[in-house]
Amino acid sequence: MTELRGRHVGAMFVAGFGIIIAVNILLAVKAVGTFPGLEVANSYVASQSFDARRKAQQALGWTARAQYRGGVLQLRVLDRDGNPVPIRDLTAHVGRPTEARDDVALALDAKGRAAVDLARGLWRLDVSGRADDGTAYQRAISLTVDPSW
Repeated sequence: MTELRGRHVGAMFVAGFGIIIAVNILLAVKAVGTFPGLEVANSYVASQSFDARRKAQQALGWTARAQYRGGVLQLRVLDRDGNPVPIRDLTAHVGRPTEARDDVALALDAKGRAAVDLARGLWRLDVSGRADDGTAYQRAISLTVDPSW
């Protein structure tokens, strides 16, 4: 059996920390590579009107629900009484919550449906538009796609 010497301890030390550093670099590269970017150009400026926009949107009393089955995504925006609401300038896009690679702009029909091919997993549906009185409406909806549905 070989005697443990300073050279062996040094090699074990370098190899151990080398593995730790390599894994940290790999994780940092993956984290930066999948980051979709900033939500707003200046978060301070956006925060100044956040409460007012949130209160105006809550006053509408709208709820948004999304469902995906058979290659069709359906969006329903309902008022307090459960009736569909008309939304002006409606835009919607779906993508993964952590990366922009799979983002797709949706063309919704009059019933809020769009044919789109979504792979299994977690998706984020971003919806924006305006009420008849001009109040801005924005919603981010988490959507889980399971092919067994």
